[in-house]
Amino acid sequence: MSDSFHWSLYVDGSCLENNNVTAETPAAWGVVVVVGDTGLGKGVGEIHEEFSGMVVTGAGDDDFIGAEVGSNNTAELSAFAHALRWLLIEGGKESALIRTDSQYAGNLASGTWKPSANIQLVRYVQQLWNEVSELRPLEWQHVRAHRGHRWNERADHIASRKAAGDLPEPLSFWKPGQR
Repeated sequence: MSDSFHWSLYVDGSCLENNNVTAETPAAWGVVVVVGDTGLGKGVGEIHEEFSGMVVTGAGDDDFIGAEVGSNNTAELSAFAHALRWLLIEGGKESALIRTDSQYAGNLASGTWKPSANIQLVRYVQQLWNEVSELRPLEWQHVRAHRGHRWNERADHIASRKAAGDLPEPLSFWKPGQR
């Protein structure tokens, strides 16, 4: 299945204190864009780009996309949003597969599930999903978390490091499973 996709985008979110979350709870997301990925988790393919950011909860902030709190779920959805934005701006018209360890984010982004929380954020992500899927073949796929899947582990690493306020380890020094 994955051989037919030009882009593989791995997305993940991180919230270090995911209990009793508020708008002030720090949460972050990470995206890893890979070309030549087989989806088997062994690290085949090359990273084209990787990027991360904090979940923005302030409605007055220019980067606000609808997250009311910092949480794992808003971080996962924010990662999806930023991957889709990347596809709109940088991804040309080539086919894309977004891989995530969050069935919550994948099913909400694609419109399979209806939101009961994070409604503004989900609507934003679904709007992006619709825009991107009009331009190219687009699918998402669930990847099991923390099972050694190299690119999923990399997305987890950069999201976790961002949430902690640290830079990610350079790829040449990083090992899967390292936070």
